[in-house]
Amino acid sequence: MTEFNEQESLIRAKKKVKQIQIFYLHLVGYLVVVSLILYNFYIMDDGPHKKAVTWVNTSTLVGWTIFIIIHWWRTFKGRFLFKKEWEDRKIEEYLNKNTEEETTMWE
Repeated sequence: MTEFNEQESLIRAKKKVKQIQIFYLHLVGYLVVVSLILYNFYIMDDGPHKKAVTWVNTSTLVGWTIFIIIHWWRTFKGRFLFKKEWEDRKIEEYLNKNTEEETTMWE
């Protein structure tokens, strides 16, 4: 039974790593396209199609930004900076620090 749990845990871990890899690839593609669109805004001259090009570029930026935020949320479940492991590690660090201070104080 424990062997089955280990295999299941390994499969879940591999799936999570794959999701993170796909997210980072999506993010790199997003950054490349955003930089190209911003460069397009920089070099765009006044012309008969300026409004249409501006609208397409802006809607692409807004839409893709929404999708990248949704993808980030689904991948990291909103815990990108302060994960549960980080919280547990910090709590234990402070508990150990308080224990050390109590044992090393001069009375």
